[in-house]
Amino acid sequence: MKKKEIKKIVREGYSRIATQGSSCCEPLEPCCETDTSENISKKIGYTSEELGQVPKDSNLGLGCGNPVALSSLREGEVVLDLGAGAGFDCFLASARVGERGKVIGVDMTPEMIEKARKNASRGNYKNVEFKLGDIEDLPIEDDSVDVIISNCVINLSPDKETVFQESFRVLQPGGRMMISDIVLLKELPDFIKNNVEAYVGCLSGAIKKEDYLKLIEKAGFSEIKVIEERFFSLDCITSDSAVKEIYESLETPPEKIKKVETLLASVSVQAVKPDKGKTEQKTSSSK
Repeated sequence: MKKKEIKKIVREGYSRIATQGSSCCEPLEPCCETDTSENISKKIGYTSEELGQVPKDSNLGLGCGNPVALSSLREGEVVLDLGAGAGFDCFLASARVGERGKVIGVDMTPEMIEKARKNASRGNYKNVEFKLGDIEDLPIEDDSVDVIISNCVINLSPDKETVFQESFRVLQPGGRMMISDIVLLKELPDFIKNNVEAYVGCLSGAIKKEDYLKLIEKAGFSEIKVIEERFFSLDCITSDSAVKEIYESLETPPEKIKKVETLLASVSVQAVKPDKGKTEQKTSSSK
């Protein structure tokens, strides 16, 4: 599939999620109705206190980790959320950076931006703003952000290398990036790779963990660390329609689908944009 086609599929998929108010992580079976967006969020690292701090409509259960908890946000910092959705992580970050700080959410889906802005207005978040734009071409100035967060979004991009280059560009020297994302431990079978719905469900766009980390390094980042790695069931990281579509495609038996789970992991990755000035200062003082 071509890059433009993939972006169109993803945009349309998340437009539906924004307007329907449903999670792409909802369970397939009706007996699992208790596994709501709130419960999914608890499973991936959010506390009950955090979930109670933000507008309910902002949590769509779309994440695969908790980058806010791991990013060590400080008062007065400027935070950028790549693929902000309905604003969930932005609102959590808002409380941590305080009135002197600022949080910017970027999303390519107009319906998500509209939903996020309504949530911001409803919650009176004065230090949060949302911008419509692609994460491969961020509407953000160079060297203007202290921290970048992202939650299960970069795997959706057909051009991850450019996403990391853009992230590096907008971060200030010494700035930090903390992302949670889906990666592959081994290659996916073709019947998943070529499945249209699986792109929306965070599957087909995922790449191998070592390749993912190499792209971050190639963009110029240093101190790259995998802080956390965990595994999820297929139903927890893809949409209802994606699961059904995968099961039906090529009349694939359930046991074959189940094996896909062993190929996927959620990782939380931390990286830093080097501060050349500090590095040069250290080198000079050591002489």
